[in-house]
Amino acid sequence: MPETLETIDFDENGVCNICRAHEIKHEKIDWGAKKRELDELIENYRDKYDYDCIIPFSGGKDSTFTVYYLIKEYDIKPLVVSFDHLFFRPKTLRNNKRTLKMLDVNFIKFTPNWRVIKQTMLASLKVTGDFCWHCHCGVYAYPMQIAVKFKVPLIFWGEQSSEYTAYYGYGEEEEINKERFSRMNLSLGIEINKMLELTEGLTERDLRPFKFPDLEDLKALNYRSVCLGNYIKWNTRKHSELIQKELGWEPDDVEGVPPQFNYEKVECMLTGVRDWCKYIKRGYERASHLASIEIRQKKMLREEGLKLIEKFEGFRPASLDYFLDIMGFSEEEFNAIMAKHRIPPYVHNFEENLIKGKKLWDQDLWDKTQNLEK
Repeated sequence: MPETLETIDFDENGVCNICRAHEIKHEKIDWGAKKRELDELIENYRDKYDYDCIIPFSGGKDSTFTVYYLIKEYDIKPLVVSFDHLFFRPKTLRNNKRTLKMLDVNFIKFTPNWRVIKQTMLASLKVTGDFCWHCHCGVYAYPMQIAVKFKVPLIFWGEQSSEYTAYYGYGEEEEINKERFSRMNLSLGIEINKMLELTEGLTERDLRPFKFPDLEDLKALNYRSVCLGNYIKWNTRKHSELIQKELGWEPDDVEGVPPQFNYEKVECMLTGVRDWCKYIKRGYERASHLASIEIRQKKMLREEGLKLIEKFEGFRPASLDYFLDIMGFSEEEFNAIMAKHRIPPYVHNFEENLIKGKKLWDQDLWDKTQNLEK
């Protein structure tokens, strides 16, 4: 990974802190003891509330595995909660319906106002070079709001962030709380009051779905909001193969993702655009991230990873046309915004001849509905 990756640091041997964290994961953690901690945690909450736990759910590989594992291993009764950012792809929606029916769970899905989504996307893109503010905040805040509303104190998330970054290290008990929300900058540095200043006509009520619950309310609930990856050794490829076999979960093509990783970030229409923003800002995309995981797990040589990166990174995504269309501005305007957010020492060359990637099979099916003019 390059030095432009957030939280990365290199030691005197040129090895990054994320790789060092994975040495701890594979060599120093007693996963048997961690599993026994999980057993005890679940028994402490079982049958005491309307639901044993809440599981946030997008239908991607990690949240699908989390629901599957907890039900099959512990026979719990969860409330599954989805924050719909309005960019779920058709195959993901089919996967979700199948998964929820096969696992026999209760399910809540919340979809925010489309006008609010568009305004916050544009504001966060201009300020940070990342348009996903509504998704970052909603995905983490809304399930916690549901925990408070339904008085269910145990919340299970998927993998630890230390799989990919160094906001937390392996061995730390990573919990999804206000401190983590701030440490990982999930609001992109844009708090609710700031977003109100950046948008036009939105009110505090419009932005409540994106607000993390007050600490007093969570403490009154005596909540625990934990990563399943704290307790079991996470293996994305293995988990993806399992849910394909047991649930019929279907992988999908994703822009910039090598076909052998067709389980990665399949759920969102705008994965390719977000990765393109990362490339303009930081000089790398998802192939670098995926190759690095394989190298850490000794499933790929570094030389193979570099070839993979050369083959799959640096192509302008076809989905950028869709993004520009629904957002209502030109590629020149988009480039001008992104040029302000580069992370040194990378310098993106906007003048080079870009090769446009192929459309995904479902891109022409994506909804382009706009708001009625008032």
